[in-house]
Amino acid sequence: MPVTVLIVDDSKLARIVAGKALAELQPDWRKLEAGSAAHALDVIAEQTPDIALIDFNMAGKDGLELAAELRVLLPEMPVAIITANIQDEIIARAREIGAAFVAKPVTADALEPFLSGAALRLRSQRA
Repeated sequence: MPVTVLIVDDSKLARIVAGKALAELQPDWRKLEAGSAAHALDVIAEQTPDIALIDFNMAGKDGLELAAELRVLLPEMPVAIITANIQDEIIARAREIGAAFVAKPVTADALEPFLSGAALRLRSQRA
């Protein structure tokens, strides 16, 4: 069963960079994109992703607010907060809601530990 990853970032360039890193690590996985938290919720209403990569700094709802909503809708889904804003408070808040943390710019090396863990979780959930 193919894995679908939702990439949420208000920067098209950042979505492209994250998508390239994802494709380098998992070329068979599908990606969905959203440019805002509201758009992400619309996408999720249409198609349920397996994994979410969410930018922290977005207009409207920030990535942590969106991640908290996703925890309610899809409690088992692996979620990573992606940001260049590496502050202890943000990392701590991400961990409180069960989200991983990936620093920007997103590279395959930075994304690999999260995706490996997410793939293991998905396999065990589907077994």
